[in-house]
Amino acid sequence: MSAENEAQGERLQKVMAAAGVASRRVSEDMIAAGRVSVNGKVVTELGRRVDPTVDLVAVDGTAVQLDTSRRYVMLNKPVGVVSSMRDEQGRPDLSRFTADYPERLFNVGRLDAETSGLLILTNDGELAHVLAHPSFGVTKTYIARVRGVVTPQTIGRLTKGVELEDGPIAADKAKLLQTRSDDSLVEVTLHSGRNRIVRRMLAEVGHPVVELVRRQFGPLHLGTLKVGQLRDLTKAELGQLLTISRESR
Repeated sequence: MSAENEAQGERLQKVMAAAGVASRRVSEDMIAAGRVSVNGKVVTELGRRVDPTVDLVAVDGTAVQLDTSRRYVMLNKPVGVVSSMRDEQGRPDLSRFTADYPERLFNVGRLDAETSGLLILTNDGELAHVLAHPSFGVTKTYIARVRGVVTPQTIGRLTKGVELEDGPIAADKAKLLQTRSDDSLVEVTLHSGRNRIVRRMLAEVGHPVVELVRRQFGPLHLGTLKVGQLRDLTKAELGQLLTISRESR
C-alpha cells in the first residue's frame, strides 16, 4: 500500500487478531519474532499499518485471510445432487446446503450428479479460479469402485496415458487398493478439469465405474465428514489454499 494509505490503515496486530490468527498480544510477539510478512516482505515493527482489503499477510510463510467477509466451506456432496446453485431442470442442487449462510456462496468446480465427495463452496472468486483451473495444477484424488479385476498393468496404463475422444490424458498417480471376484477399488489422482474424466479413463481401460467419491482436493481431505454434511475450513486448511492461490499469481 502507498505511504498515504499506510498512514490511514489499521495496525497489523489488530488486523491479525480480528482475522482470528491470534490475540493481539500474541500477534505482536509473532511480528517481533520476524514470523509475519506483508506483501512478501518480513515486518518486525509493531506500528506497521495495513489495508485488509489490499495487503497480503502471511505467518510463517502461510497466507492469512484478513477479509472476514470471505467464507470457505467444505461439503461432502451426496449422489443425486447437481453441482449448481440453481438447476433449471428442477433436480436437487447445492442451494439446499447454502440456504443458512448469509453469504452468497458458489461451488469451486463441479462433481457430476452420480459422484459424491469433497466440494468447496466459497464467495472468493479469485481463489475459486485458481483451484478450479487445470493450468494451476491443483490435484484431486478419487476413490473408484469399478467392475472387473484391475491388474497392475491397467494401473500402469492410467499413469502412462490413455487416448480419449477429446485427446490424451494421464493420471498423476494411480493405485490399486482392493480387488474382489467381480470388482476393484482404485485410487486416481489428477489435475485435469475435463468433464467426467475419471469415469471416462476407467471405462477406456475396460473397468466402468460403479461408485465414485472425491476424497481430496489439493491439500484438503474429506476426513470423517459425513455425506450431506458441511463445515467451515480450518485456519490451517484455508492458509494452505490461500498460499497456493498467491503463489500462482
